[in-house]
Order: sequence, then C-alpha cells, then structure tokens
Amino acid sequence: MASAAVAPILPEGAGYGVVVGIGFFFAFLMAGVSWMQNRYTQYSTKTSEEFNTASRSIKPGLIASGVVSAWTWAATLLQSSTVAYEYDAAGATVQIFMFSVLACKVKQNAPYCHTFLEIIYHRYGRVTHLVFIFFAMMTNILVASQLLLGGSAVVTALTGMNVYAAVFLIPLGVCVYVVLGGLRATFLCDYSHTIIVMIIILYFMFTTYTSSDLIGSPTEMYELLKEAAIKRPVEGNTDGSYLTLKSNYGLIFGVIQLCSGMGTVFLDQGYWQRAIASRPSSAVRAYIMGGFAWFAIPFGFSTTLGLAAVALTDNPRYPTYPNNMTSAQVSAGLSAPFAAAALLGKHGAVALLITLFMAVTSSSSSELIAVSSILTFDVYKVYVKPSATPKELIFISHVMICVFGVIMAIFACIWNAIGIDLGWLFVVMGLLIGGAVFPAAFAVTWKGQTKAGAISGAICGLIAGLTAWLVECKVYYGELNVTTTGQSYPTLAGNMAAVLTGLLVSVVVSVIKPDNFDWEVTRSINAPAAGENPIIVQTGGENPNHNHHLRTVQDEEKEMIEDEAVVEDPKRLRQAFVLAVVASTVLSFIMDFLIPIPMFLSHYVFSKGFFIGWVVISFIWVFGAVGLCGILPIWETRTFLKELFSEIFGRSGTKPKAETGTQESE
Repeated sequence: MASAAVAPILPEGAGYGVVVGIGFFFAFLMAGVSWMQNRYTQYSTKTSEEFNTASRSIKPGLIASGVVSAWTWAATLLQSSTVAYEYDAAGATVQIFMFSVLACKVKQNAPYCHTFLEIIYHRYGRVTHLVFIFFAMMTNILVASQLLLGGSAVVTALTGMNVYAAVFLIPLGVCVYVVLGGLRATFLCDYSHTIIVMIIILYFMFTTYTSSDLIGSPTEMYELLKEAAIKRPVEGNTDGSYLTLKSNYGLIFGVIQLCSGMGTVFLDQGYWQRAIASRPSSAVRAYIMGGFAWFAIPFGFSTTLGLAAVALTDNPRYPTYPNNMTSAQVSAGLSAPFAAAALLGKHGAVALLITLFMAVTSSSSSELIAVSSILTFDVYKVYVKPSATPKELIFISHVMICVFGVIMAIFACIWNAIGIDLGWLFVVMGLLIGGAVFPAAFAVTWKGQTKAGAISGAICGLIAGLTAWLVECKVYYGELNVTTTGQSYPTLAGNMAAVLTGLLVSVVVSVIKPDNFDWEVTRSINAPAAGENPIIVQTGGENPNHNHHLRTVQDEEKEMIEDEAVVEDPKRLRQAFVLAVVASTVLSFIMDFLIPIPMFLSHYVFSKGFFIGWVVISFIWVFGAVGLCGILPIWETRTFLKELFSEIFGRSGTKPKAETGTQESE
C-alpha cells in the first residue's frame, strides 16, 4: 500500500543544531584534550608517529571501544532494525573475531608499519601496491559515503534539513578534531560516542519493555508481533512469523553481510590502524572484546526499535499511519526513526538523531585518519617524495584529512542524486571489494602467497563478483536498474563469487609455485636502527613540552620498553596467535552456526517464554558491552587520571612518588 510523505517530527533547526553544534563541541573538547596530552604525557600530537599510530600504545579497553565505534555505522543502527522489520534477523560480529588473527600477525610480522599497504609494498612491489591501494581506497570511499548517506537520510526525515547540507556539515566538526588530535583523538571521541550510543540504546530498551504505554513489556511485544504476522506475514519465514530464525531472506542477508563485512574490515585501514595502535601484549584480547561488545548494538537495536516498528505500524502514533512504510522508506533505514518517534514522540526522535550522529561521526573519524595515512605513507611518501621529513608528513596528513572529508561528501551527494540509498549500497559493496579480502589477509599471514597470486586473486574476484551480480540480475529479473540490482539473489551471487573467487585464485596460483617469504623484510619496515632508542622511534621524537618528572611519563616509557620486549619475543607472539585462531574459530562457529542454524532448520517459532529470555539476553549483552567499552577504559587509565588531577590542582610535587607495582597510563 502506498504511503504519503511523512512530515518532519522535529524543526529544521534541530538538525543544524545537532550536526553543527555537537560536532564543534567535540572539536573544542579535543583541543583541550590534545593540550593536556602534550603537557602531561610522552606523546606529542605534533609528531607523525603519534598522529598516525597513537605511538602504538593504546590499551585493550580503548581499542575495544574504538573497534565498536568504527564498526557502528549508520547501517549498523538502521539496517539491523530494517532487517528485523522485514525478516526478523540481525547482524553478525565474526569479522571482528577473525580480524584478531590479522591484528596478532601485524604485531608479529610488521610491528612498526603505519598501514597494511606498506606490508604489501615491501613484500610484492609497486604493481601489487597500486592494485591494493585501489581496493583500499574504494573500500574507504564506499564506507565513508555510506555513513553520510544513511546519516543524512535520517536527519532529513526527522528534521526536514536539506540533505546536501547535512552531507557536507556532518564531517566538518569531525575533520577539525581529527586534525587537532590525530588517531588518539579518534579513540577518545570513539569512547565518548560509544558510551552515549549505548546509554541511549538502554533508554530505548527500558522504555519499550518496561514503561511504554504502547508496549511496556516483553509479553505485550510478543502479542503484537503475533498480530503483525497475521496482518503482514513475512515471505520465507515459518508461518510468516516475526518470532523465528527460520527466515530465508534473513539467511541470505546474513551471508551477504558476512561477505561484505569481511571486505569492509579486512580492507579498511581503520581496523589495521587500531591493530597497529594497540599494545603488542593485548591486541588479540582487544579485538575479541570489541567483537563481543559491538554485537550488543545491532542486537539491542533490532530487538527493540526493529521489532517496535513491526509492532506499532498499525498504531495511530506511527508516522506512516494508516499506511505501511514504502519500500523506499524501508531501504533508506527509516524503520528505527519511525519506531522511536512512535514510542517517545519528539524525545525519541531527538535521542535517535543524537545516536545516529554519534555513530556516523565516530565511524567517519576512523575513515578520515585511515585514508589520511594511506595518502600520506603509501602515496606521498612512496611516489611523490620518499625523502619527506616527519614535519612534512604530518602536514600532508592534515591536508589529506580535509581532502577526504570533501571527497566522502561528494560521493554521498552523487549516490543520493542518482537514487542509490543505504540499503542498495550496503548489499552491493561486498561484491566490489570482496576479491581482495583473502589476498590482503594472506599478505601478512601466509609466506607462500606470491605476487601473481595476490594480484590475480583480487582482480579475478572483482570480475567474478560483477559478472555473477549482473548475470543473475538479468536472468532472474530480466532487466538491470537500481531496483533489480539491489535485490537479494543477485547481490548474494555477486558477494559470494567475489570473495570465494579471490580465495581460490590466490591459493591456486600461489600453490603452483609458492613463495618462501622472509618475514624479516616486513619486520624491518620503520624499525629502529641498531643502537637507536625504540622509545624515540615509537613516539616520533621527544615531546618538548612534557614533564619528565611526572610518573605518568616514566610509566609510559616503561610500557614502551615492555612492548619492545614482547615484539622481540617470538614465543609470546606465537601464543597470542594461537589464542587468536582458537578464539576466532570457536566464537565464529558458535555465532554463525551452532546457535542460528539449528533454529533455522527446525523452523522453531519462539514461545512466549523463549522470547522473554531473548529480550533478557539482549539487556545483559548491552550491559556487558557498557562494562567493556565504558568502565574498562577508565579503569585502565585510573593511575594517569589520578596523577593528572593531582598535577593540575597542585597536589603533587616535582618528585616522582616512590610507589611500586605496575602503573597504568593512557
């Protein structure tokens, strides 16, 4: 049934207030944080190493929070609710678990690199380097423009703000604070944004399941979902129910998301950068915790706002009432905003607007610093000026952040102008980049992969993905247009063809005449020279402003020496690698097979008690994520915060305290 246009719930000024006001609030906040960092720590934001790698000193709690933030796109919030609205299915987190293996291998085989493309350049040479720069940049452009596309669509729907103004204003404040503070600034803003997102998710969850006059309890939600299945049964679900994991289209979406997600994690420099920034002793643990914590967001959002959209579609307070949502509204990800507005009116709309803005800006900051690093170290330093000084490199990093901020906005405007929305881009993205997934992973994990294997795998995967996508679309639907090319079966074929072809071609070509690569080549990338102080290498030089007498600075130096010992200890790194392989395999098997597949094959429809238990688990999971991403980073930096407070307010002298034990600092 057609749906009339929905009037904006909030005034246009609210859109500008959130987009501009909150953006510049964080910019001013980061200016203060950067000043304190330069004054009270070893790390100066004016050095290239600190700006691009956070001096490889970030602790696991903050890394986990950063992983959650980088993986929380507009699509995470909107598509999880959309898929729950359409099929009753949600996202997966196994890509983060799998990436923990690569995080460990980076520390083992290239501990001083800036980007994963540096590894490819030193291992395979210029041609392969250029091929993977293409795939990496395509990944970042697609992800970044998708962030703005989804964010601007919701801002416009809720406030009536001009969509193109939203596209260009959203990244403005982000560019400012990333330029001011670099990678560490993105981690700190990631932390604050993630906490705000999770608190608002809990606000929606408690409102929906405890106090809402429209739902108010899991039992009432259960009854409303049963009624919805009678009025609007879901094609491909058992009995048309929303209360089952037997969802044909949900399964297809899950496979598409697995393939697409592998591309957007394994080929996004933002995730490699978090691995590079982490301490060697805790990189694996950080990614495992990040994977667990991230799943709380789509799980909580889909179980709350996704199902609420289904339950309330026939309620007069639902924005599209008395009509159903149009396919365009569904694909644009508007089920969550409409559910929030129905549950809480303007308060719900404001809360969702803030949540989405936090997700978009924190993910955008990751993309900005990632692309800046690629353009600085893999383009400018390799092909433009190999003799560039650290001062020149940090200047180029600043410029490239601003350049990419404009580029991502331009691409988002292009997608919007030609009628491509968030849903289309989300399902198509994987078939464009999937071919390079395994060749990129093998570059740091398998010494047998050859140059020919890496190049042929990536390119053949791209060709196979495009071919399968378009052929399936033409055969199944008879025509090629935006609507048909975004359907489930063609994009499923394209995604699987791209990833699997890239894997098979790379392995077959490499096995014919395998390489026997010496990892010492990549371990020497940016490594300190004999007799050189590793602390100076890691921090990019002495910070001229910091106080050496501060215990925080002394503790940082001790931690750097300890990290250097871990890097030089093959046994400890091998143990971390085994942990990463076992943990990622077991967790991926549990979350992708052991739990969902038996429920899919059994055609089980949730009983009332089972559904209540499902809701309770979603609450527990979100609270656990708050502990990992909100409380743990504070606990890890408790000594630094105490020392900082004492120093600022004059409660400590100029001599370091004679305390024993391990001290922790950011």
